[in-house]
Amino acid sequence: MTHDAPAVPAELRAMPKVALTIAGSDSGGGAGLAADLRTFCALGVFGTLVVTAVTAQNTVGVRDFLAMTPAMVSAQLDAVLSDMPVLAAKTGMLATSGIVKLLAGRGAAGKLPPLVIDPVLVSSSGKPMFPGDDVAGAYRALFAHAAVVTPNLPEAALLTGRELADLQAMEAAARELHALGPQLVIIKGGRRRGAEAVDVAFDGRCVTLLRAPWIDTVNVHGTGCTFSAAIAANLALGLEPLEAAFEAKQFVTRAILGGSQWHLGAGHGPLDQLGAAAVQARTG
Repeated sequence: MTHDAPAVPAELRAMPKVALTIAGSDSGGGAGLAADLRTFCALGVFGTLVVTAVTAQNTVGVRDFLAMTPAMVSAQLDAVLSDMPVLAAKTGMLATSGIVKLLAGRGAAGKLPPLVIDPVLVSSSGKPMFPGDDVAGAYRALFAHAAVVTPNLPEAALLTGRELADLQAMEAAARELHALGPQLVIIKGGRRRGAEAVDVAFDGRCVTLLRAPWIDTVNVHGTGCTFSAAIAANLALGLEPLEAAFEAKQFVTRAILGGSQWHLGAGHGPLDQLGAAAVQARTG
């Protein structure tokens, strides 16, 4: 007796769009490559990856760290980009100025897909992650080749050399960083506690505020990774940068809300990216 294979719905036969994450690992699974790949999957995008660093970390903090060499990062990029139709990429922790400079060189040569840069420069405690190494300066050179740049408040302060105490200062920082060349700059304001989490976006023409309700939870590990990965996924799906950011903001809000009552680990727990996608599917 033979059995016919079940018919595959047309929507499942469609070739997936491909995105790339260039970031470090997180052994706790909450941030970095793990968060990026979950976000890509949740948004229906096939994820590829380039490892920049391996970390030993959990919800409490980072215990150890090993950076890849620029040569190894370059080899991974060549392997992925020579074979896969990558439509958008995002960066997370790039670990060293050498890796940042490698990407800037590739961007200048036109050898990178549309790029979302999450400049991971400051630890959750507010300390620079790479003291003595001019990673911030290298990032400023990389921005010229970015579609979207998404620093948080401490990172934007490090990149601009001034504190950002209010929305006006955030706007000024967004304008300054936009002058370096990216299409869209988003200064993330999630660390400014209030009734809303407000990000300031500037595309060279107008300032846009991305607003979402403040969610009172400690489970925010990987929020920046998820936001930038969602923007990259939306770019791969064909959205324009500002529209991609709007959709990403809503996705991150659902992901934070979904994981807000979890008790995974003793510190800052992860987000629920897959649950956020399920909510979107139910609500249309």
